[in-house]
Amino acid sequence: MEKRSTFTGSFGFVMAAASSAIGLGNIWRFPYLAAKYGGSAFLLVYIILVVSFGFALMIAENVIGRKTGKGPLAAFSHINKKWGFVGFLATIIPALILPYYNVIGGWVVNYMATYISGSYPEAGGASQFFSDMLLDPARLITVQVIFTLIVTAVVVCGIQKGIERFSKILMPILFVLAIAIAVYSITLPGAMEGVKYFFVPDLKRLSLEGILAAMGQMFYSLSLAMGIMITYGSYLPKDSDIEKSVSQIEIFDTLIAILAGLMIIPAVFAFDKSQLSAGPGLMFITLPEVFMSMGGTRIIGILFFVLVLFAALTSAISLTEALVTSLCDKFKWNRMVSIAIVCVWSIILGIACILGYSSWSHVRFFGGLDILDSLDFITNSVFMPITALLTCILVGYVWGTDKVKEEIELSGKFKREKLFIVMIKVVAPVFVIAVLVSSILNTFGIISL
Repeated sequence: MEKRSTFTGSFGFVMAAASSAIGLGNIWRFPYLAAKYGGSAFLLVYIILVVSFGFALMIAENVIGRKTGKGPLAAFSHINKKWGFVGFLATIIPALILPYYNVIGGWVVNYMATYISGSYPEAGGASQFFSDMLLDPARLITVQVIFTLIVTAVVVCGIQKGIERFSKILMPILFVLAIAIAVYSITLPGAMEGVKYFFVPDLKRLSLEGILAAMGQMFYSLSLAMGIMITYGSYLPKDSDIEKSVSQIEIFDTLIAILAGLMIIPAVFAFDKSQLSAGPGLMFITLPEVFMSMGGTRIIGILFFVLVLFAALTSAISLTEALVTSLCDKFKWNRMVSIAIVCVWSIILGIACILGYSSWSHVRFFGGLDILDSLDFITNSVFMPITALLTCILVGYVWGTDKVKEEIELSGKFKREKLFIVMIKVVAPVFVIAVLVSSILNTFGIISL
């Protein structure tokens, strides 16, 4: 067997794990959900969930990884052979997410190239530009392959020279770009109304739908229940402080989510606040129109989509590494062979997602969803909540929270032990079931989120 790599220390781990968490979930998904579900009300609920529910699940996953020294496919069976099927679920999730994530990463590459070339979509034409892009499979396959090969190249370099080094470089750049665009956004005429909407508490805007959406966003944003934190935990040195590292990841993740909200929500208020309900199209359709209205369209567009590209790359890298590590640990395959398999798999299934918008548009699942949306639904709305629930049960009642405490206290006292126990045994399972049930009911039109 090849000698297992490790991060150089806690800082490298935090940068890599935070980079994983800070992906399209923060830059793309968080702002449109915050805009839709009450701004400050959504932000408040999200922060509470991150420091309680998210903290407990992230601690559990990192401990499982470091304790076993294995990726998710082998880690769960190492803890308890009867629970090995949870590892299979935790590996299926990134295997289905990575291909469509790389497709969306390709969209970002396409937008960035379009702004660099100067042929960016004009105001009012952004919707047509996006539709035309989806109906051009040759172009989408090209940019998807480019994005996938960049991700693969970083993973080939390994943990320290690839993922850790890449994250240490990109994280500071990402923060600087996010701050610069956020500052520009909030200085636009009329933007302060958006800042107030995002920051001034107004519990009247709080809703059950918003709370459930914030729960779902927390999974997506923190890279939970998809094997990533178990994988990164398996590369964490024994003397690293897991609790402190998890707290730092939460801080980085929340800061980027807030910056993403400041980049987008005030700009939408300055442009046309009726666009707050634009949903997933906010970044690819509404924002190009906002940029056009601002002046300096090309520069702002380039900077913004460079930022989004960096965020997308860091998350795709972590998804790829989770799969590669699982294959190496479970089947004892050579790392390069495993990387090649994951790369080819993601490209092939990604092509199916791309064709789902054109020649395969008749292929529908789950009440009429196209291929990409079907993969998103089955992973984010079904498999992830189920995996999180099973992880809570395993850690809370089968393996035991004392094992978690024992592993964490290799590097210091477990300060939030009581919070962890209450969350992992009682609160988190209830929340996860709520997310699972509501997501399924929403997808089939029984309720509206």
